[in-house]
Amino acid sequence: MNITGPFIHRPVMTTLVMMGILIFGVMGYRALPVSDLPTVDFPTIVVSANLPGASAETMASSVATPLEKQFSTIAGLDSMNSVNTLGRTQITLQFNLSRNIDAAAQDVQSMIARASRDLPTNMPNPPSYRKVNPADISILQLALSSQTLPLSTVDEYAENILAQRISMVSGVAQVDVFGSQKYAVRIQLDPTALAYRQIGIDEVVNAVQRGNVDLPMGTLNGPYRAFTLKSNGQLMKAEDFRPLVVTYRNGSPVQLRDVGKV
Repeated sequence: MNITGPFIHRPVMTTLVMMGILIFGVMGYRALPVSDLPTVDFPTIVVSANLPGASAETMASSVATPLEKQFSTIAGLDSMNSVNTLGRTQITLQFNLSRNIDAAAQDVQSMIARASRDLPTNMPNPPSYRKVNPADISILQLALSSQTLPLSTVDEYAENILAQRISMVSGVAQVDVFGSQKYAVRIQLDPTALAYRQIGIDEVVNAVQRGNVDLPMGTLNGPYRAFTLKSNGQLMKAEDFRPLVVTYRNGSPVQLRDVGKV
């Protein structure tokens, strides 16, 4: 006796069983939960570029435009948005669901290398990219403040200590630090003083770069030991920049304090 025998000899029972399976199947299908906003991981890559001191218009024309021209040729790109602020450009690239995110990242990296010849030469670092998920949200937000320390010191503590320790926790994928303020010495030049002494802004920039360097000095080799020479030529305080010699006029040195405020 095979398994199909009872169903062949009892057609009424077979019909009732099939009708029951059909009815309960339809009822189960209608009871399935349906999400109006399902979670979909779109392949998304964010490209960031920095150019200290550049305005938002300069970042858009000099940095964002060359990158966007190259990114627009990548296959599978659905949308591209850029945000330009003071000294920073962020371009968000979203690909279709059929595009592999790792292959798209390789294409983005090659396009960044291709666009590097059209980017400003004074950029401190080449543009960087990272893979993100726009559906992800922060699960923990920490705010740091101090009544005694400057904001730059608080930012250094958050970047080098707190963020590093949190990123080492198991299960943490990404740690971002917002609202940071880096320590910097600001120089405000006087246009009248520059014009009176016939000094260009590029001369001041070159003088600051020459006077604030940290280069290796070399080594001294003796018969029994070798000595490494080190000279710290970096200027860390605003007081150290003021006596910096920009150029000479009429045989007299023109210091940075004479043409601007440090």
